[in-house]
Amino acid sequence: MSTDKTVFTNAKMADGLLRDVHVEAGRITSIEAVGSDRVSASVIDVAGDLLVPGFVEGHIHLDTSFHGDTWMPHRPCTNGFDVHERVAFQAENMAIAAPMDKRARDQLDLCIGNGTLHMRSHVMVDGSVGLKSLETILAVREDYKDLIDIQLVAFPQSGILKSPGTSELLDEAIKLGADLVGGLDPASFDRDVNGHLDVVFGVAEKHGVDIDIHLHDAGSMGAFTIEEICARTVALGMQGHVAVSHAYGLGDLAPYEARKIAATIARSGVSIMTNAPGNHNFPPVALLRQEGVTVFSGSDNIRDSWWPYGDGDMLHRAEIIGYRSGFYTDGELKAAFDIVTSEGAKALRLNNYGVHVGAKADFVTVAATCVPEAVVAFPKNRRVFKGGKMVANGNRIIR
Repeated sequence: MSTDKTVFTNAKMADGLLRDVHVEAGRITSIEAVGSDRVSASVIDVAGDLLVPGFVEGHIHLDTSFHGDTWMPHRPCTNGFDVHERVAFQAENMAIAAPMDKRARDQLDLCIGNGTLHMRSHVMVDGSVGLKSLETILAVREDYKDLIDIQLVAFPQSGILKSPGTSELLDEAIKLGADLVGGLDPASFDRDVNGHLDVVFGVAEKHGVDIDIHLHDAGSMGAFTIEEICARTVALGMQGHVAVSHAYGLGDLAPYEARKIAATIARSGVSIMTNAPGNHNFPPVALLRQEGVTVFSGSDNIRDSWWPYGDGDMLHRAEIIGYRSGFYTDGELKAAFDIVTSEGAKALRLNNYGVHVGAKADFVTVAATCVPEAVVAFPKNRRVFKGGKMVANGNRIIR
C-alpha cells in the first residue's frame, strides 16, 4: 500500500535519545518514543544513526568549479595573493573547461550526496560574461529543484565600477531570477567604497532582495569596509538581510579591536561567512558568536582556479572550522556544527528548518553517536532525505 506517511524509527536525536520521527506530506508531524503508532505508514529504520538537519552550503560557486572535469593544475599568483590575477587565471581556465552545465551538475551531485539540502551559490554577472553564466545555472537549478533548495547571488567577479555595464547587468540579473545581489572588495578592487556600495544597496533596495558581498581585504581596510556595510544596512533597515563573505580582515585585528567591531556587526544584523581557508587569517568565530554575530559557512571554491581543494562536505567543513579555531570541548564542537546547520539557515533566512514538529523533513542520517563525534569523524556513509524522500544514499544521489 502506497502512502505519504513515513516513520523514521530508531533515530538518534541530538540529545542522545532514540525516537520515531513521523513525516507526512514532506513535513515532520511528530517526534515520539520508539514503537509509536505506525498505522498506514511506511517505516524506515535509522538503526541508531544520528538524525540531523540537512546541511547548509552557504557559499559556493557552481559556475566555476572543475569538479568532474579533467584535473586542472593550480597556478600560483606571481607575487602573493592577488584577486585581479586570480580572476584572470580563472577566465583562461574556464575557456578550456568542460561545459558549465555539466560541471555544475557534477558539483551538485557531490554536495547533495554529502547531505547538503540548502545552498547559496554566487554566479558571475559582469561585463566579461554578461548574463550567460546565470542563465546556465538557473536552468540547472530548475532541474534540481526537487533535490536541493538553491539561492543564487548575482556576483560581479570583475568588479562593478571597473567593468562597464555591470551595474545594469546586476539589475537585469535580479529580474532574470537571481535571488541576491553581490559585491567584491569595494576598496581594493573598485577603489571606491561608496560608489560600489551605492550600486549594490541600490539594486537590493529597488528589488527588495538580500545582499552577500565578497570581502577579501585585510586589516584596517577590511574592517573599515565592514563598518561601512553595517552602517548602510542599519540606515536602510536591512538588518538580517546582509552578509559579508570571507571578511579576512577580522582575523587580522587585535582582540580588543575585533570585539569592538563584532559588537557593531551584531547590532547591524550583518552575517559573516567563513570557510576557514588554510592560507589566510579568518574571522574569530568564537568571539563573533559571543558578541551575537551570525556566523555561517560554505565550501567556497571546489577544485577551481582559486585552489585545488574542496569535497563538498559541510560536515567536514565544520571539522575544519573547529580545527582551525582551536575548538576541543563538546560545546565548541556543537558550535562548529551549528555554523553549517542552524546558523546557516538563519543567515539564508530559511523557513521551517531543523528537526522539530512542523519543520520540513529535510535531514541526514550519520553514523555517529553524538554531534561532536560527527564533527570530528565526519563519517561518509550517509542517507539524505528531502521532504521525507530519500535523495542520496552512500554519498550518491538518487534520481
